[in-house]
Formats: sequence, C-alpha cells, structure tokens
Amino acid sequence: MANTDPRSKYSNADFPKQEQPIPGLQSKLNPQPDCGETSYTGHDRLLDYKMLVTGGDSAIGRAAAIAYAKEGADVAINYLPAEEEDAQQVKQVIEQAGRKAVLIPGDLRNEQFNYDLVEQAQKQLGGLDNVTIVAGHQQYRENIKGFDTASFTETFETNVYPIFWLVQKAIDYLNPGATITTTSSVQGYNPSPILHDYAATKAAIISLTKSLSEELGAQGIRVNCVAPGPFWSPLQISGGQPQEKIPHFGQKEVLGRAGQPVELAGTYVHLAAEESSYTTGQVYGVTGGTQLD
Repeated sequence: MANTDPRSKYSNADFPKQEQPIPGLQSKLNPQPDCGETSYTGHDRLLDYKMLVTGGDSAIGRAAAIAYAKEGADVAINYLPAEEEDAQQVKQVIEQAGRKAVLIPGDLRNEQFNYDLVEQAQKQLGGLDNVTIVAGHQQYRENIKGFDTASFTETFETNVYPIFWLVQKAIDYLNPGATITTTSSVQGYNPSPILHDYAATKAAIISLTKSLSEELGAQGIRVNCVAPGPFWSPLQISGGQPQEKIPHFGQKEVLGRAGQPVELAGTYVHLAAEESSYTTGQVYGVTGGTQLD
C-alpha cells in the first residue's frame, strides 16, 4: 500500500476563528485535533512500560499518552484541574487499549507538586520507565513592551522550571534503560518576535536536554527532545496566536498545513523505545518543513 501524500493527509482548509480562556479545552476546539484516538495503531513497542506525561490531557501530550498506551504502556498524565474534562477522555482511550491510566491534576509551577507528581506516578503505576514533559504556556504579545514581568515569569515557571524539579525526583526511580523526553519547538531555533519569552524557554529546553543527557547518560538514562512546528491545539486559540493568524495557521509550511498531534506520536514512542537505545542528547524536529538550524 502506498504512503499517503503528506500534503493532503489532513485538511489544509482555513481554521475558523475561535477563542478560549487559558488553558483552553480540546473538547471545545473546532475542528477536533487527531490525537490518535482511533488513527494510531500500536505494535507492543512499549509493552508494560510505566510512563508519566505532563500536559497529557490535550494535543501533543495527549497524542503521546495515547500512543504509549496503544504500544502497551501504563500511563500517568498530569494536567491542570480546569482540564479535567479532557483528561477523562484520555483516560477512557487508555483503558480501552487495555492499559492502566492514572490521572494526577496539579499546577507544575508549584515546586513541591512536581516532586509529589513523580512520587504518585511511580507508586500508582508500580514503577517508572519514562518521563515525557510536554505541558507548556504560550501567550503572544504584539511587541517587546507587552511582555510584563508576571507573564514572562509564568512562561519560564511552566516551561522550564518543571524540567529541573521532575528530573531531580525522577532519577530516584529511573533505572538504566529509562528515558526522559522533553518538548521544545521550532521557536527554540527560529524565534518569533511576538513570542520572545516562549521562544526563549524553548531554547533553554534544548540546552537542558543536551546537558542532562551528558550527566544522565553515565547512569544509562537517555534524554532526548521533540521540537514540533505548528500543530493544531488549544494552546493556539487561548492566546498562543493572534486571532487573525488562526485561519491560516500552519499553511505557510512546506507541506501546506498545520500538523495533527498524532503525527508526533511515533517520534515520542521511538525515543522511549528500545529501538533508539543509542540515541541521547538529540532534538527531533517534526515541523512540516521548517529547518532546525
């Protein structure tokens, strides 16, 4: 069977303008993203692994969590309490795949919660083989004067600080062969002037991935990063992009459309699976054509 033309695998039609308050719910997004609920097929590549995914309620984190479960893993997901509706949907998909789903709501900006999150995930899953860090905060500003200290701080506290806290605790439980997967962005390489703070955090994540891989490789723990391009998600319509950019979101990419979260799922699975056992300290771009340089 021939592969599908990537330009037409998903629609390149204009998205309808829409806006939600932060953090945004996938269940209210139009159109609904494809996170692999029915489209992803697993092949037991992560059989009986124990995975923790932050931001696992929607979009990219949701796609990773669902793929992990369909590959045979038990999965704990973290999300904000306001995202409970979406999290319950993910739980249902994981359980339909015959795997255990653990829901742990909480705010990653709270240092202690990060430590508790790892403890709860490890305890309820009965082990920990991977930590996948996806949750992020993105709010555009028209110009540099629009970036106030409070919003700048929130972006770093959400996107960067939890990597330190989660990894500090997770290494108490991760054994040789375990993995950590971070999530950067094309913004870490090609920053937009309306996303100064977000882009800066994504560059920091790339650096952290590389430095952590240097330290933890000596313990047999691999650390890699996924750098998405424009993917359709609640992040975009809850302040991540100006409303006037929503209809044509992703259409300037080489492939002519925005990505769907399931198109990232295989990359997350690959980096957690045994097949990538000689891969660490790497950034995998899934961008629709934008070069990482």
